[in-house]
Amino acid sequence: MERIVLIETSTALCSTALAENGAIISYRESSAPKAHASLTAVFVQEVLQEQGLNLSDCDAVCVSMGPGSYTGLRVGVSTAKGLCFGSGKPLMAVGTLNTLVAQAIAEGLVPEGCRYIVPMIDARRMEVYTAVFSHDCQQITETQPVIVDENSFASQLEEGPVLFIGDGAGKCADVIKHPNARFCQCWPKASAMLAPAMKAYKEKRFEDVAYFEPFYLKEFVATVSKKKLF
Repeated sequence: MERIVLIETSTALCSTALAENGAIISYRESSAPKAHASLTAVFVQEVLQEQGLNLSDCDAVCVSMGPGSYTGLRVGVSTAKGLCFGSGKPLMAVGTLNTLVAQAIAEGLVPEGCRYIVPMIDARRMEVYTAVFSHDCQQITETQPVIVDENSFASQLEEGPVLFIGDGAGKCADVIKHPNARFCQCWPKASAMLAPAMKAYKEKRFEDVAYFEPFYLKEFVATVSKKKLF
């Protein structure tokens, strides 16, 4: 019986879940602005206490590795690494895009006849972090930043219905007008990490707790505030 703590903080939604024997048994989420740092560890504690468990009763901790928000990913990964350091439990990581694809399938969002699922994480303006997946969760293209225009994903759309899902999908609905395009604006959830996390656990794909870093896709660039201090 595997018990896995799941942590998803890559976007505006902060969520954690506890999985046991292939099912979600406890879940917490919040979309409160800039609350990831204050809520993530609390949510982990709550999902464990709700089931009368401690971290020592679990088999692994799995965190969203990105791409996504720089700050959100840092919070999630730092929390997960701290839990693993303190407990000696193994660390696992799953891609944010993989979670969105799993979420689409688990929540019955995939339209009939859909051949491709395109998860999208909002970047800036008309840019998204994305990749193309088959309807059975196989990643076809590499994860990359894409500036979306009216011709984006044209070849996939010509083959049949395509589901665009994620917090970057909504803005693309105003640009991609192909009749085969379907859009689902949503955030990735920790509960949707279940399938990819279970797969990683069974394959023993554990990360190095000391050296693991999130997959930012782009380097973080600090800006200088224009506000006068005096």
